[in-house]
Formats: sequence, C-alpha cells, structure tokens
Amino acid sequence: MGNSSQKLAERCSFLAKNEVPVVAASFKNASKNSDKIKEDELLKYWGAQFDPRLGQFISNFLFGPVDTRTSTVSFERFAELFVYCTRGTVDERTNVLFWAIGQNPFEVQEVAYPPLRELIEAVCSSFLRAIKLQNGREYQSWENKGFRICSEFVQKLAESLSSDIVVQRGAQKVTRSDAEAWFQRNPTFGKMLEYVFNHLYNIRPTTQKQTEEARDDTKARTTQIASDCLLPYCEGLEYVPDYPAFIDLSQLIFINSNLPGELRQKWRFLFSSQMHGESFSTLLGRVIEQGPTVLIVEDNNGHIFGGFAPAEWKVSPNFVGTDDAFLFSLKPKMRVFHGTTINDHYQYLNLHCQTMPNGLGMGGQHNYWGIWIDQEYGKGNCSESCTTYKGYHQLSANKEFLIRNMEVWGVGEKPVKEETGERSTKKSVLDENEDAKAILKIAGRREYSEGLREEDISEEQPQ
Repeated sequence: MGNSSQKLAERCSFLAKNEVPVVAASFKNASKNSDKIKEDELLKYWGAQFDPRLGQFISNFLFGPVDTRTSTVSFERFAELFVYCTRGTVDERTNVLFWAIGQNPFEVQEVAYPPLRELIEAVCSSFLRAIKLQNGREYQSWENKGFRICSEFVQKLAESLSSDIVVQRGAQKVTRSDAEAWFQRNPTFGKMLEYVFNHLYNIRPTTQKQTEEARDDTKARTTQIASDCLLPYCEGLEYVPDYPAFIDLSQLIFINSNLPGELRQKWRFLFSSQMHGESFSTLLGRVIEQGPTVLIVEDNNGHIFGGFAPAEWKVSPNFVGTDDAFLFSLKPKMRVFHGTTINDHYQYLNLHCQTMPNGLGMGGQHNYWGIWIDQEYGKGNCSESCTTYKGYHQLSANKEFLIRNMEVWGVGEKPVKEETGERSTKKSVLDENEDAKAILKIAGRREYSEGLREEDISEEQPQ
C-alpha cells in the first residue's frame, strides 16, 4: 500500500501527508483494488454507515446528475469529497451542496429549497447514525439510561437547522449567497458534515495529545473527529437503573450546540420531578450554586421547552445572569431564542418574600415571564411576548400550564468552591476598628501596635 499511496498522493496534492494512507485505503477497499470505483460498489461499501438518502446525494457529487452520470469515479474526485466536507471553505462546501442535489454550481446560481432541506436532514440522520455505530463513551452514557434517537426529532432538528437558509420568507429557491451566508452562521451543520465524512473515510477519534499535535499542521488539523462531536458526556445517572427520559438525543444535541463552547463537554444530572418529587424546595436544594444549568420542562399539553441559565442560581430579589442565556423550544418545533440585551432579566429566583414574586423565572418581567415556575410546584406560565429574548414566542401550549415533567442539568464541570479556613478569616482586634486606623493615618501618627498580633491559641504552643 505504501507505493500505491505515494502515487495517489502525487495525484492529490490537496491531501495532507497523514490523510493519504487513510483516504487511499478507503478508495482501495471500495474499488476492490482498482483505480476506479463503480457507483454500486461504493454504495455497497458504505452501506449501513449512512442514511440511504445521503447515498443518492453522494452519488450525484461523485458520478454526476442522473442524465449525465458516469459509470466510475477517480481517486481525485473521491478525495475531493473528503476534503471539501471535512475542512472545505464556505465556497467549496456550497459547491458540494449544489452538486449533491444535481446542479452544477458553475452554471446555476440558485437551487430549489425542498431537495436542499432533504439533504440537510440526510446529513443530520447520518450524523446520529455514525455516533450510534461508533458507540463512544458519550453515546453510551446516554443510551444506557434510556435516551434514544427518534426519527421524528431528527426531522425537527434538520428543520431547525434549515429554517433560516431561505432569506426571503416563503421563497422556494436558495441562491448561492443564501447558502454561503447560512454556512457561516450555522457551524453546527458544518460539524455534522465533518463528523459524517470522517466516519465514512474511517478517520477515528484520537487522543487529546494527538489532536494537539495535529493542530500544528494546517491541512491535518481537522482529520480527527472532534472529541465532543456535539454530544456531551452524561454524569450523575450511573446508579439510576430506570431513568424516565422524556427527550431524545436529537433534542439534547440541539440544546448543547447552542451552549458556550467550554460547557459542551459534560452534562451533570441535578433534578428530575419524576425522581425527586414535585417539590419546589427540593428543586432549589439541588440546583443552587451548581454553576450554569439547563432547565427542561414538559407541560401538560406535551410542549417541551426550557432555558439555559449561565449564572449560578441563588435566592435573591434581583435578576442575575448574562447575555449568554437563551430560551428554547423542543416540541412542537426546535427553536432557540438568544438574548436581545434590551434588558438583563435573564434569571430570577426568590422565595418566602411578601412583596416580590416567589418562584423561578427566566426573561421578561414580573408577571410577564418568558418562563415562570411558581413556588407552588406544578404551576407555571409563559407570556405571549418577552423582550429579553430575540424572536421569542409563547413556549407553552397555553399561557398558564401545569408541569408534566421537569429536569435540570448542570453543564460543564462542577464549580469548585474555595475553602477559607478559620485562620484566614479570623481578624485581629487591631484590624476591627478601621475608622480609628484611618484617623491615625490622616494625622500622620504611627501605629506602634501594628506589629502586635494575637496568636492563634488553637495551635499547639512549643514547650
């Protein structure tokens, strides 16, 4: 294979040195050691590795449109598909989209929206299939606890990703500039595309050290599958035998892809109404001072929605949080609503106060909340509008709702509290009268007793 790989490398200068043997091996396996690949051989080789619809789109790119289809494909074209999908520029990836739906990007400047949306769905479905087939640590941590991949929500995930590709409302055509702008503002789809084609070409996850070394080579830096791959690791359910999951992995990935990058690696289980009971005080006890959290609610009409709270929850009459906060809908549609910065009413939590609302709120203002969970557990409401979050619409089926399910997850590592020992917090009597010390300083008087400190009598004195 060494000599063969070297010859192939000479024909494909755009492949990085470490990519050549892997891509060449895939080509040789699919072509049965030939210098050309037939369409049926390739589809059979990749077979169950992807959604069948993606196979048709790949064939369009490699072998051409149906009316001008070629019978075989060369190594160069086979390698181009890998390079463009895993680390291509916006221009190159847009070309792939056009070719995949049977249009020559050098001859047409717009394509129909429906086949493009179907392509996006095929990539989403293939991405989730690849995660399942690889059965990595992250996938196992969720699958073992009853989280599944449901085709209904795969479709909703794809619809959410493609919902803004058409700039003009109601249009059924996508221009090249539309597609390029969409690629730039939707990194999630790019990551899915990269993961799927790394999987098809047998590029497997590497160690953190190998990934860091690969970053030194511009061409090679994306030949490893990203360790987070949009799916976080689940922590905290190891000893829960039958967890009552009410969301699936597509919904979880949708939420996680909108979190700040440093918080996407791990989700920590904190609270479930089905496990911990319907108690607001229990909820508070499990979420306070746990760092950034994700709140997920299912109302009594089956709508699923929630919010990301970037600040720690603390009981206070004041709003807290930052503009990293967002609200989201998972069902009936997947949508995310980021902060507008019109106001900073991102998070609110109060209890046992006679003059202020008592409960947990995100967005809006008193009595007009984006999401409100009343201290009388089981009751909540979502307003029809909310100025805190852009594009917001009522998340629950009805403004006033009853909670069917609710859970809270900590995201990222658990915050470490600094422990201050008794010695570090204890003051000397010489430090307690700050006013007197200030007067002495103004008068220019020396503090003769400054060096005298009370000894800590709790420590054993030398004999």
